[in-house]
Formats: sequence, structure tokens, C-alpha cells
Amino acid sequence: MAKLPFSIFRRAGRRFFSVSFKNDKTGEYLPAISTKQETEAAAIQTAFQWLKDGIPRKGEAVSFKKYTLRDMAREADVTTADCEFICKELRRRGLLKSYVLSETKQAISFTEYLLDFWDWEKSAYIKERLRKNHGIHKRYVAEMRAAVSKYWTPLFPGKLLGEVARQDIERLITHLEGYQGGARDPGQKSAKRKNKIIQAGTIPLKWAFHKEMTDQDVTMGITWFSGKPKERQILSPEQAAAVFRVQWKDDRARLANMLAMITGMRAEEIQGLRVQDLGRDCLYVRHSWNFKDGLKTTKTNESRTVEVPFPSLMQELLELARGNPHGKSMDGYVFWAEKLPNKPMEAEIFLRDFRAALVETGMSKESAAAYTFHGWRHYFTAYMRDRVNEKLLKSQTGHKTNVMLELYSGHTIAGDRERIRAAQVAAFSGLLPVSGADYFVAAGE
Repeated sequence: MAKLPFSIFRRAGRRFFSVSFKNDKTGEYLPAISTKQETEAAAIQTAFQWLKDGIPRKGEAVSFKKYTLRDMAREADVTTADCEFICKELRRRGLLKSYVLSETKQAISFTEYLLDFWDWEKSAYIKERLRKNHGIHKRYVAEMRAAVSKYWTPLFPGKLLGEVARQDIERLITHLEGYQGGARDPGQKSAKRKNKIIQAGTIPLKWAFHKEMTDQDVTMGITWFSGKPKERQILSPEQAAAVFRVQWKDDRARLANMLAMITGMRAEEIQGLRVQDLGRDCLYVRHSWNFKDGLKTTKTNESRTVEVPFPSLMQELLELARGNPHGKSMDGYVFWAEKLPNKPMEAEIFLRDFRAALVETGMSKESAAAYTFHGWRHYFTAYMRDRVNEKLLKSQTGHKTNVMLELYSGHTIAGDRERIRAAQVAAFSGLLPVSGADYFVAAGE
């Protein structure tokens, strides 16, 4: 009798014969299955039928090949590597969208991962950036962590890092579209603010992918919020002159605003000025200051020399530094605080006294409230743009790209119309059949 591809037997005390099929690839017999037959001949016939049509399991006929797979999955000693291979194969076939293996980097709480990512002391990402001398500051990290706590954490309780899919990010974006905040957090947010909230989660997700903590970059191809940023109000030259003719509450604030107007320096850069940064006719912008970081590098992580061709202003800055009540150290702040030696005066005072001075010129409080200290940076860039080339202007403002320079200098200023008309006459006067008198009209004279 030919050798059967299975084994037929009846256990002691049992009524029915069982069959155990042989796996041709491994040479091992699979677990026994009852044929429900009382004779060996009938059991053999049933076994052959099952080989042909499939083994009945829970209302379906499972092919011998599938049965072998299921039995192996149930009985085999599967390692983590085996499991990962199987899951990858199932995903390749489109039967599995995502998976998370136990005790892997993916099997950690998604929200805890985000909070740790933006933890200054714990984050491997922050340590890496600092090690590579890339600019990152505590204030920025604190803002991103706050965004995670407020907007990401409530949406994804119990979600594992490896389970996060593109749809989850889209869900957050949809949430931001319809967000209705309270009195201290209004629902109407700028596109820039919404995008920063999204980045609080997508930056960690992209980093996780690059560090092979996840096997998909779910942040690819996100459609960000768009919208024109609100243009900052800038003064006319006449208004700027008037604001420095009135009496200021604090002379330090007057000097800070004047310095911002003629250099375009940021508030935190002015705060970070120390005695050693004062040149004879220039300033060495090496640091900036904020409450979270204290004295730190500039926003671009680069130093620059800012020209101040006004001897009287430089003299006033020197006298202010000499008047520091905490001593005359070269490390002392030029714009010192009255009570503490290790910090400069608050930038809020710069703005408060600026608006108060605007009111002194005759402007209403409501109109003055539309102006910000940062508006001086726009003022400087707008009025200097036509006078120096882009390379020189960026060397003074510290802008890294022409795109940002355009954003800051894109204000309509007095004389724009006349400059455009004069340029038109110069470029096209020889092309048009008009008299010489018409040129003067075209030029606005």
C-alpha cells in the first residue's frame, strides 16, 4: 500500500478516527483533527476529500495550504523578527495598513512621546540640535510643548506612536479649522499660529521616521493653512520725528525705540546689548535675551555688526551704560533693569512707553494700540530698501533670505509713487510720442 500523505489513528477510548496531515516542506505532522468517522477506511476517504476540497473549520472549508499557515501561526514558536516579517508581508499585500510590535520603539504612548520630545531636559532631538550647534531656544520649546498639551494630547488618548496615521494629522487640522476657544484662547487663529500647532506634532513624527522609530513618514504632503499675515502698521517719517520730540516716561525706552528705528534691531537683541557690544560708531549684535533662555545667541545663531552713524546717539548709549546702578562691568547690560543685575529691562516697557509717546503726539489710544515695537523693524527695512542693495540691507537687519526681506520691506511709504513715476519716465520716455512737457507731468512735477 502506498504511503499516505497523512496519518490515520484512533486514540484509546475514542470513538472516531483522527487524521494528522504532513507538511511536505517541513516534514512535520500537524495537530490531529477528528474525522468523525468510526472506521479507518471512512476516515481515509474523508482525509483525501479534505486534501482536495479543504478542511472544514467554523463554517468554511480551509485549504490545506491555508490550514497549514494558520496552524503554524497558532502553534509555532514565533519570534519578534518572525512577527515583523509576517506583518510587513501582509502590509505589502495590502491586507494590513499599520502595525505595532510589542516592546519596540513604536509601542510607546504617542502623547508621552510628544511631551518628552519637547522637554528641554529629556529630549534627544534637542540634545542633537545643541550638539550640532543648530539654534533652538527654551522659549520656542516651551511654546511647542504647550501646543502639544492643548491641542494634540486631548485628541489622541491611548494612541501608540506606531499607530499614528496620516488621517490622525488630518483630524487635528480639521479640529483647528473649527476650533472654538474660550475668552483667553479665541477660536480665530492666524494661519501662522495654526501651522505652528501642527508642527508641534509633525516635527516629532518626522524625526521619529528618520530615526527608524516608525517605518512611515505620515507627515509627507500635508496641506498647510495659508493666509496673508496681518501687515504691521508703520509710522510716516513725520510721525516718527514727532514721537521723539515729546517727553517720554522712561529715557531708556526712548533710546531703545530710537535704536530700533535707525537699525531695525529686534527688541530681544536690544535687551541683550552689553557694554562690551558698544563700538565707537557701531554695535556688535552677538546675543538676544528672553525670560526663558536668558542671554542667548541671536535668532539666526549668527553675530553681526550694526552701523550707528550718529555720534549723539552712541554717546547717549554710553551714558546709559555708565548709569547702570549695578556697576560698570563690561558684561553689564546697556538697557539695565532697576532691581536685578542679571537681567535687562523688560521689552514690555519699550512698547508701553512707545504707545504713550504716540498718544502725547495727539494720536488716540485706540490708534496707538495698532503699533508694535517690532514695527520699527519694518519701518527701517522699508525706508532703507531703495537706498542700499539687498546684501548690505540683510547684513544690518540679520534677515537670512530675500523672502523675509521682501516681507518686511513691502510697505507703501511716502515717495513710492514719485519714485515709480520717475523710473517710468527714465525707462520709457524715449519710446512714447509725447512732448518734453509731458515728461514733467508724468514725473509728478
